[in-house]
Amino acid sequence: MPRLPDLSPLRPPAPPPVTRFAPSPTGHLHLGHVVNAIYVWGIARAAGGRVQVRIEDHDRIRCRPAYEAGILEDLAWLGLEGGPVTRQSDAPEAYTEALARLRGGAQVYTCTCSRREIGAGPYPGRCRDRGLTEADSLALRVRLPDTTEVFEDLALGPQTQRPAAQGGDLLIRDRDGHWTYQFAVTVDDLRHGVTLVIRGDDLLDSTGRQIALARLLGRLDPPRFLHHPLIVDEGGRKLSKSAGDTGIRELRAAGRTAADVLGMAAAAVGLVPAATRLSADALATLFGAPS
Repeated sequence: MPRLPDLSPLRPPAPPPVTRFAPSPTGHLHLGHVVNAIYVWGIARAAGGRVQVRIEDHDRIRCRPAYEAGILEDLAWLGLEGGPVTRQSDAPEAYTEALARLRGGAQVYTCTCSRREIGAGPYPGRCRDRGLTEADSLALRVRLPDTTEVFEDLALGPQTQRPAAQGGDLLIRDRDGHWTYQFAVTVDDLRHGVTLVIRGDDLLDSTGRQIALARLLGRLDPPRFLHHPLIVDEGGRKLSKSAGDTGIRELRAAGRTAADVLGMAAAAVGLVPAATRLSADALATLFGAPS
């Protein structure tokens, strides 16, 4: 059984948490997404908070409107609906304004390095002092201070990270002119007032970087974080959107009900016994709310 999260910091007198479910419309939902949705909606309801549905479509090459429509349809079928849907593409000015704030602190520089040149380690700062202009490349990095970020993960306990040592200066815009995941989600969580980030534990290493970046953008009080277990295959790899046997659309076509699918996802990470049928209304009980 996974370690159940400690929700005591979310209880009154703390204000109700604001969290988000933030899929990318680059494919259809699968059971791994449903695990995240169970944690997001279950914990939000158990703590008296609310969920925002945010479509993370910063990747303009791979995102498709048909996938977004399918995601929203599947969420409604599961009985999981949040407030008004937001999209990263709806507010491009939010990212240019955030970039301007970083420029004001002399934190941004142009980078021409390719992934091949950087290799597997942290970015070594090769372009920091080269004096490049944006005519040389569309890619931009932000200087990360050599800080130690200490935070309490509500599921995994105390964490200590050194973002500058982990990855070096953070890429915020790539060579094709696209905002990166790390930059976009940090800006989004700030502008949407997200106070609780719930996501898979494969993103744990991103947390210190996002806390440090948010501080550069003026957010001195970071959100709380909770990283939950993932569904993995026999080789230890997390599910991908190409995993057709676990796709929500395939399961629906095979005659599975929403309660079947929620139960399958919850059982896959040990929240309930196998073969449990689970309604959307019961998700909060998984995290200590009365039934």
